[in-house]
Amino acid sequence: MFRRPIRIVRFVKPAARAYGRVLPRVTRRTYGEYHFPGNKAESLEHSQIFKVSQAIQQDHSELEDYYKRIINSKDRDEQRRFQNAFVWELARHSIAEELVVYPTLEKAVSDGAQRADHDRAEHQKVKEQLYEFQNMKPGDEKFLPTLEALFKDLKHHIKREEEEDLVKLEEALGLTQSKELCQKFEKTTYFTPTRSHPSAPDKPPFETVVGLMTAPIDKIRDLFTKFPDYKKTKPYGGQSP
Repeated sequence: MFRRPIRIVRFVKPAARAYGRVLPRVTRRTYGEYHFPGNKAESLEHSQIFKVSQAIQQDHSELEDYYKRIINSKDRDEQRRFQNAFVWELARHSIAEELVVYPTLEKAVSDGAQRADHDRAEHQKVKEQLYEFQNMKPGDEKFLPTLEALFKDLKHHIKREEEEDLVKLEEALGLTQSKELCQKFEKTTYFTPTRSHPSAPDKPPFETVVGLMTAPIDKIRDLFTKFPDYKKTKPYGGQSP
């Protein structure tokens, strides 16, 4: 005779009920082991509730956080880690915008083509500065001045993009299309290069082809690159990143 298998049932204690104001379940990307390469991929869950402008603004906020950490840190290892994070994030963000957001801007907004061309020109300048910065080390004489000049131009671009281009884009798209574009934007960052390549094309389909050829090389480099460890990093400005 065969004995019937014993079924083991685990009883899990229900989570305690939270009282007071309930925060949104997803407010931003998961950091630490989920955010940077070499570990688990960053979550796309937030793109299900984010508009494309919110995702882009969040990237901008993260870049500013990395910039401030580099500028204010006296620890060269910490500066190096956040330098790598800054380059990694800005390279992916810029190319994803050029592949996904700007073509949509051209089609959806009446003067979108002129706006997209202007944004690409600003990107090109930033890419050239980023290429110079990514090849520097903390302690180099031009390390901080190069970053400061880069971020000054980037801030100018961010201000115009957030206050003008994204406003017009959201008005033209509507909520459903904006969320769909957000998901497409986020997924595209998985396949983009993670270093600056200023000589590469800045429009699809050529940018797509070059990106697919370049990205694997960059991602191999990422495996040997130091990134911030948020479990060991002190919160910036008194708040956890």
